[in-house]
Amino acid sequence: MYVTHIKSGKRLNILVEPVKPSDYSSITKMKFFFNWKLEKDYDVYKLSLGSEILALASIEKFSEEYRLHIRLMSVNVHQKGRSKDYDRIIGNLLTYISKLAIGEYAELACVSLKPKGAVAQHYIDTYGMNITGATLSLELPEIFK
Repeated sequence: MYVTHIKSGKRLNILVEPVKPSDYSSITKMKFFFNWKLEKDYDVYKLSLGSEILALASIEKFSEEYRLHIRLMSVNVHQKGRSKDYDRIIGNLLTYISKLAIGEYAELACVSLKPKGAVAQHYIDTYGMNITGATLSLELPEIFK
């Protein structure tokens, strides 16, 4: 998996892995918009480039629905908007979570999230997410795209 440095076009390898307890000291509300310590009871993943955490996602399992729900997802404040340095951050997180869902639920896998505001249309247009009531979701056909 990689992100693209916007100015140079260079591809840089990234890592997505579970957040370690020691990471929470650097995951502040000022850097990531939310109090991520409130998510410690869920599975929280970080997308890192070297030692820099570029984004975070918290997921909750709904096994009876064959679904992983993204409770919270955020990029680092420096990776938001027109002044961001890297492209493909959220797409990589969605891909990683989709792989987890397939590993857990095989052909019945579903990934969902409840978008905030105008970002919903962006997720529909960019990632092919479907409107499913109050949430957006990816199921197997969309996951493979």
